[in-house]
Amino acid sequence: MVSELRALAVVSAAVAASMAYARFATSRLAPGLRRFAALLPVLALLPVLPFAFSSIHLRTISAFFLVWLCAFKLLLLAAGHGPLHPALPLVRFVACAALPIKVLEEKRPSRCFPPEFLLSYAAKGALFAALVSARGYRARMPAYAVVVFDGAHVYLMLELFLASAAVVARVLLGAELEPQFDRPYLASSLSDFWGRRWNLMVPGVLRPCVYRPVRARLGAVAGVLAAFLVSGLMHEVMFYYISLEHGTGEVTAFFALHGACVVAERWWASNRGLWRPPRVVATTLTLAFVTATGSWLFFAPVTRSGLDKDIVAECERFMAFLEEAAWTTARLVSS
Repeated sequence: MVSELRALAVVSAAVAASMAYARFATSRLAPGLRRFAALLPVLALLPVLPFAFSSIHLRTISAFFLVWLCAFKLLLLAAGHGPLHPALPLVRFVACAALPIKVLEEKRPSRCFPPEFLLSYAAKGALFAALVSARGYRARMPAYAVVVFDGAHVYLMLELFLASAAVVARVLLGAELEPQFDRPYLASSLSDFWGRRWNLMVPGVLRPCVYRPVRARLGAVAGVLAAFLVSGLMHEVMFYYISLEHGTGEVTAFFALHGACVVAERWWASNRGLWRPPRVVATTLTLAFVTATGSWLFFAPVTRSGLDKDIVAECERFMAFLEEAAWTTARLVSS
């Protein structure tokens, strides 16, 4: 943990310096090729920084923050589009570039977090800890239960990581932030799941970077397919940071399949004479399809290589570290 904290400090300093340079350089250049050229050193540095971590979680999360979200935001900045702008205050520019957040300009946060927010994330943290503790029973579970177990593990891990980053950003910026998830377990369609409920920062950068330019030239169907294809390719990159091995293409196939299904789903919805399932049925079918195809294509590279066991072992070590830190703190306070 000491070496990882040291790496975190080094990476954070490098990111802050890089984003300060990006803000300074783009403030003196008009959008276009010259601004893009000025950002190339930063775009070249970002993919290297996650390798500072030996932890799978820190390496992957930092890659998601920097190699995907931050790089796409910088590309939008080069073209003169938000969410980044050279006129932003330095702290806000760095936070919005490096963290998975979107500031809601029209709202100011209350001084403290509401009780329902704290209770919700306390419950999710407890459930995540319980899943990590119960991982030893995974081998005895039926196939359908393993799929649900893995899906819940990934969802809770992502939401807790992203929410922690958002809390830090909210304290630093003093601004209300867009939530990263919106109860994906209530999604009534694939469009609803991917576009409005799951990991909202991803569609937030894919829409302006991929969907809208492709739609303007080739139509909405091509825009949807292109956005899902790029998402699949970027997930392959994220899986490389997890395993440090080249991808198999299964993750790209997962997102290509879902993109095709979203197109088919929209066509079905546009035909008024066709049957519409009740919401509870639609939600059940949506979650069943996501978990089944996820088990088939998305999780396969990790489980086949045995990396899922390494990931869980790392979670267990982190939980033990937090428990020891809590006991140490309690002893210091009571003494």
